[in-house]
Amino acid sequence: MAQRLLDEPKMLNHNRGLWGYTGTAADGALLSIQSTGMGGPSAAIVTHELIEIGARRLLRVGTCGGLRRDLRLGQLVITGEALSDDGTSQALAGHGRLAQVSATPELLRSLREAARRSPAHDDIADGPVVSTDLFYDAADRHPGWVSAGALAVEMEAATIFTIAARKGVEAGCALLVSDTLYDGFQRIDEHDLHEAELALGQLAVAAFAV
Repeated sequence: MAQRLLDEPKMLNHNRGLWGYTGTAADGALLSIQSTGMGGPSAAIVTHELIEIGARRLLRVGTCGGLRRDLRLGQLVITGEALSDDGTSQALAGHGRLAQVSATPELLRSLREAARRSPAHDDIADGPVVSTDLFYDAADRHPGWVSAGALAVEMEAATIFTIAARKGVEAGCALLVSDTLYDGFQRIDEHDLHEAELALGQLAVAAFAV
């Protein structure tokens, strides 16, 4: 994403093997793209440290597993709510399983406006996701997640939303469906994944410009 979306990106971080780049976005503003690693604990550390050095608008972009038949491989998903089924966001906020953690309204509006302006706006889904610590062996939880309203499952949004609320900064989330988890497991191929990643990055950059 940094190589394709930023002008002259510079690697400014490689601590813990989590690469981060800063460069100039299409609107002329500086933008940083930082890996958080997998799961809530890693995302919590990176989010906290980004805020400590001045980050005030945090937009998670990444992959998710589609839980419903109306989601297809490569499709983009905007989410305003993450259902907490992970240990990190629950520990930080003190709430129970499947509590709803929200994106900040300002960044969510910007994402939705960027999606509305996108040529692919009719194909961008919008709805809750669930955040979990489990990458494998979670199939028995899928029906409960769907019943709670989740379109898809991922691992970091609830933690990032929770920390942003505690620290008083903006947070949002846009994802791409890399796997579908209904009717067994289907994985996106590498070419389609890279094209979807670029579309996701373009949506994120457009949201910041809004």
